[in-house]
Amino acid sequence: MSDSIKVPEKTANRKPKWLRVKLPTGEKYKEVRSLVDTYQLHTICESGHCPNMGECWGEGTATFMILGNICTRSCGFCNVATGRPLPVDWDEPDRVAQSILRMKVKHAVITSVDRDDLADGGSILWTETIQAIRRISPLTTMETLIPDFKANTDQLDRIIAAKPEIISHNLETVRRLTRQVRIQAQYDRSLETLTYLKAQGTWRTKSGIMLGLGETEEEVLESMMDLRKANVDVVTMGQYLQPTPKHLPVKEFVHPDVFNRLAEAAKNMGFIHVESGPLVRSSYHAEKHIR
Repeated sequence: MSDSIKVPEKTANRKPKWLRVKLPTGEKYKEVRSLVDTYQLHTICESGHCPNMGECWGEGTATFMILGNICTRSCGFCNVATGRPLPVDWDEPDRVAQSILRMKVKHAVITSVDRDDLADGGSILWTETIQAIRRISPLTTMETLIPDFKANTDQLDRIIAAKPEIISHNLETVRRLTRQVRIQAQYDRSLETLTYLKAQGTWRTKSGIMLGLGETEEEVLESMMDLRKANVDVVTMGQYLQPTPKHLPVKEFVHPDVFNRLAEAAKNMGFIHVESGPLVRSSYHAEKHIR
């Protein structure tokens, strides 16, 4: 990818200056930290080692992860634990909703681990979580960052019927790298899921792509075109960062100029909203994506 910095695996952790972030501080951060601990909540901010956690928590926002913190899939980029999940906690929806109310969250992002072990894929608890937030914090709008549910339309229909303002599902990477990056996922199945969501009347759909895994700029453009063909409204693009030595290595640190160029291309393709930059994650500035 042009304008990128090629990074040998041995030096992949030597991040360029544009990837430096501030350490979490401030009273609002401490308040969110306390609420997460008190209500025994899982956040993708922590599980995903998100570089923006200090900024977002400092502003009183967090991305909540439901259905536990153990995933049935083992994606090569993801720091969420893989294994046999615990039984579904049916009290979780109310705990999440109560914390959102206490945090005075105007726009909440909810995501989950994959629960391929469940007959419903976790879609029933998903629905109950959305309904609990509507009941307990009715002024809060929502983005639901969902798994692919193996493109099971009955399970997807449950999410659609609950009517979150945004339904998001991440493509994560380009077609060529999908089998390596998302071992148990399928590129075309993700596109099928996004296409179905929009076709069934979802008001706004969204997806995200990571850069720096060895893709070319042309492949990223092709993936964005695939997302537009699926009528996706919002796209995010950010730098992949290796969470541990056991995960896929960073192949390159993509220069901010490349992210800017891709953002312009995405806008020209017709995306309603684009977030593109080294520190961007799928829920970064999510409150803007509903406007």
